[in-house]
Amino acid sequence: MKNTALTNVHERLGAKMVPFAGYNMPVSYEGVNVEHETVRNAVGVFDVSHMGEFLVTGPHALELIQRVSSNDASKLQDYQAQYSCLPNETGGIVDDLIIYRLNAEKWVLVVNASNIEKDWNWIQKHNTVGAELRNLSDDFSLLAIQGPKAVEAMQSLTSVDLSAITFYTFRVADFAGIEHVMISATGYTGSGGFEIYCKNSEVEQVWNKVFEAGAAYGIKPIGLAARDTLRLEMGYCLYGNDIDDTTSPLEAGLGWITKFTKEFTNSENLKKEKENGSEKRLVGFELDERGIPRQGYDIVDSQGKKIGVVTSGTMSPSLGKGIGMGYVPTIFKDPGTQIFIQIRKNSVPATVVKLPFYSPQ
Repeated sequence: MKNTALTNVHERLGAKMVPFAGYNMPVSYEGVNVEHETVRNAVGVFDVSHMGEFLVTGPHALELIQRVSSNDASKLQDYQAQYSCLPNETGGIVDDLIIYRLNAEKWVLVVNASNIEKDWNWIQKHNTVGAELRNLSDDFSLLAIQGPKAVEAMQSLTSVDLSAITFYTFRVADFAGIEHVMISATGYTGSGGFEIYCKNSEVEQVWNKVFEAGAAYGIKPIGLAARDTLRLEMGYCLYGNDIDDTTSPLEAGLGWITKFTKEFTNSENLKKEKENGSEKRLVGFELDERGIPRQGYDIVDSQGKKIGVVTSGTMSPSLGKGIGMGYVPTIFKDPGTQIFIQIRKNSVPATVVKLPFYSPQ
């Protein structure tokens, strides 16, 4: 079990620690609902240093990224970021990731913790163009400072105008007394804020100064349980739940990051799938009665016939109702369609809804 550079800090704060993606991670401090509301209404801090970071450099960096990723990274300007995925050769997804362009020959790929080795091997395998690759995952820490008060609370820690860092852009600047920190507005909660990439040796200083600056704004540490409820309310996919090696980006509603203006891994077959239509689709649903849908529960039709399975589900702290996502045949994908979630012996009625479930004010 690996630790992050802040594991001792979390333990001192009384966090409940759990194994996650090979790391010892804080799942909660005060409880998921309190932490969820903190991020929705004020500002909270996640230690997500388990995420992986790959540096891709050289004159062929973009060529490699274009080959392995589904989105069109050639559209990025310096200090812009892009959500994308790594398609596999059989129609599924190796991983989803964020691509950061520092300049034409310097890029950072941020991947999921559970897939670091798999992604690294996959990208290496396709690197026939001589791009230079470095795996920085063990050397860097990542803090996600999220919530509507994040800009105001953190502005005193940097000389850059945080309000000018718009969604999916970033800067390399001073932060919390450290030079050359990557400050990115690519959050996973839907409540605004920033991610701070810094070296492991720097992160405790950053953490302490973040909490000093945020004290007047009600800042709190937030665990992975609230991260999951926050991202689910936004309808964001979680790798291993909603997308994996067997789900196509088109089935997952990720057609918007699947660009056929270039060739990439399995692009020909995915193009055919787009033309012919997918057989199943990932949908969001809300329960019409009390209950909590959980990952793995069956989705059934009005006759009780199984038509799918819940990939993510929870009791939404913001909405006060059971919400979830799952794959169903395309005839059930339209908002307003009634489906049923098999919760133990009960078929609980649910309605397919347009994502996101929650719209921040």
